Amino acid sequence: MSQTNARVLSEAFGPSEGTARRIKQLALVLCGIALLAVAAKIKLPVPGSPVAVSMGTFAVLSLGAAYGARLGLATILGYMLVGMLGFDVFQSSSAEVNGLDYMMGGTGGYLLGYVLATGVLGLLAARGWDRSVPKMAGAMALGNVVLYIPGLLWLGVLYGWDKPILAWGLTPFIFGDLLKLALAAMVLPLAWKLVGRVRG
Repeated sequence: MSQTNARVLSEAFGPSEGTARRIKQLALVLCGIALLAVAAKIKLPVPGSPVAVSMGTFAVLSLGAAYGARLGLATILGYMLVGMLGFDVFQSSSAEVNGLDYMMGGTGGYLLGYVLATGVLGLLAARGWDRSVPKMAGAMALGNVVLYIPGLLWLGVLYGWDKPILAWGLTPFIFGDLLKLALAAMVLPLAWKLVGRVRG
């Protein structure tokens, strides 16, 4: 498949049919799960909030755009399954707190948001939103909205709506999310340009 008719970045290189394509997809899923696990551990605690700032959202949204909806969802669901089995792959999980116990805690809604946002970014990327900086920035912004809605709703259910939910789960992360949005908005279009040069 050529760069010009590839719908998402992962389709712009490597085998495009048959068993070789399936092997490539499996390798991408496994690499994606590893990337998500590593990115989740790159984090900065936020005073007064039960949720830390991490590179997890950047990895989730960028992976969704690069992989497309189908492969992206396979990857994020595989990541969730690994975490559900008790492996320490989430941003605040540990040997003591992991698996379903962790997933039902304060970050549970954001984990659901990861799945939804991956699908949204994959669909937008298939429509070419990842090939220009302004559109990719818009896709990332929309992905963040989709991610935060279930995250904030779950915090409210878990801790009570009388608590400062927005102060816990939204406002401390806006600046960091803007930086990650800007980074992703540049990285994906640049990757497409590099693919074009290699094929050219």
